[in-house]
Order: sequence, then structure tokens, then C-alpha cells
Amino acid sequence: MAAPPFPYFLECNRTVYQPGDQHPNRNAMGKFDLLIVEQGCLYIGEEEKEWAVPAGHSLLLLPDRYHYSAKPCEEITSFTWIHFHTVGEWMIAEGDPVYARREEHFRQFLTFPYTIRVPQFGPLPHPFERSGQAEMLLQLNRARRSSAVWQQQRIFEEMLRMMDLAQLDAAGSHAVEIAEQTEAYLRNHYTEALTNTVLTDELHFHYNYLARCMKRVYGLTPMEYLTDYRLEQAKLLLLKTEFSVAAIAERTGFESTAYFSRRFTKKVGISPLRYRKRYSR
Repeated sequence: MAAPPFPYFLECNRTVYQPGDQHPNRNAMGKFDLLIVEQGCLYIGEEEKEWAVPAGHSLLLLPDRYHYSAKPCEEITSFTWIHFHTVGEWMIAEGDPVYARREEHFRQFLTFPYTIRVPQFGPLPHPFERSGQAEMLLQLNRARRSSAVWQQQRIFEEMLRMMDLAQLDAAGSHAVEIAEQTEAYLRNHYTEALTNTVLTDELHFHYNYLARCMKRVYGLTPMEYLTDYRLEQAKLLLLKTEFSVAAIAERTGFESTAYFSRRFTKKVGISPLRYRKRYSR
């Protein structure tokens, strides 16, 4: 799921099935349904897939699919369900990671996306199980709406964060660490003349390895990330200062004014001067 804007909490509750009970059939309910099984085992199908979801596991049902009971429960089964929605792009990925469409996301939401990864089915991360957050969401159903709405969204986002970080760890915690170190270095030194060799020397890893880590975690090479970040800083300077285009190109690390203007126009669709005239007062 592409964010921001982040997925937002709608409602939640706990359901208890007796032996012989089964989940209702539903089609294209229009919202995500996160099921967290606490006791027993829930048998659920979605289109051609079927799962047996035991205690300590979660299942994410998608908003545009047909859901049905694969078979009745064989024992007392308790689960918390959480409905949520997202206005950003979402997709299903199996195997290699996929990433949100950066340019389309930026045009719609004025920021580049972060891709939140949530497993459709699997064991709950250990911090998630110990946190008691699902129980806190349920308790807030009885609280005043004015305070509960903020707390429920905060707790829900923390739940997504835990599941997302667990996915990153499963993809290789060392790769995530290297990608984040590279990102931090690029943000702190974007005004400087950065090359593959500089990154290799400063971060003590061959550039090809840095690029693999960044591509795996962010979907971009270090140099692609650097160009995007420089252009974002250039936009801020165009709107908030009276610096010339040449001065902005220099301050954001571009090698020449002409190169900056070409990259800016290609990325944004208009020249730096036209961007300033259109959006500044």
C-alpha cells in the first residue's frame, strides 16, 4: 500500500464462533478486512484461495474480492476483525517486491510514496502479539468518539508499522539497514558532488551492493533517489526564496544550471521558472 496518505481505520470488533459456525459469504465489500485469530481456527476462502487461520495468525481480506467460508469451525474460535481503507494505490505482490508508481503518486498527493508491506496471511510478529493493541482498539469502541478516533488511528498505524517492519526483516534486515544508512547519507550530503565512488568510500560498501539494497527496499538506486531528493529541495527553494535558478541548481548539488533545468522539466512537466510563477505568490 502506497503512503502517505496512510490507510485509515474504520471500525473493529471481536467475533466468537461456536463449533459449526462459519464466516458469512461476502462480495466486494469495498474495504480491507484484517482478521486476527486469538483462539481456535478460522476457515476462509477468497476467490480461488483458501486458508486455515489458527490462533496467533492474521489474514487480510481484500476489498474487491469474493470471500466465503471454506468450512465451519471445528472448535470455539475467537478473532478480532479490523476494517480499514486506503485512498493510495495498493497491489498484490508475490516473490520479488513491487513498488508504488512514484510519479503518479507524487502528482496526486504531492509527495513520493513509501510502500507499506503487509502479509496477506501469516503468523503475527512477536512485538504485535505482545503489544495488546488489538485489545486497546476494542476498548476504545466504548470511549468518547472525540478522543477515540485519534487514538484508534494511532494504534492502527502502529499495528501496520509492526507488520511492515516484520516484512522488511524477512526480506533481509542487513539490506534494510544498509539502504537506510545510504538514504540518510544522501539526504545529509545532497548538496555535495556525490558519485558512485564517493558513496563506496564513505559507506564502506561497493556501490553495486548499495544499489541492490536501495533497489530492494526503496525501488530506486542511490543516484535515482538522490536526483529525486535534490529536485524536491529545489522546489522548496523556488517557492520560498528569491534565489536564481542557477543559484538553486548549485545549492541542490546539480552539476550545471542546464542539467538541472532539463531534469526538473522532465520530472515536473514545466521549467523551474514556470513552476515558480505558477505556485508562488
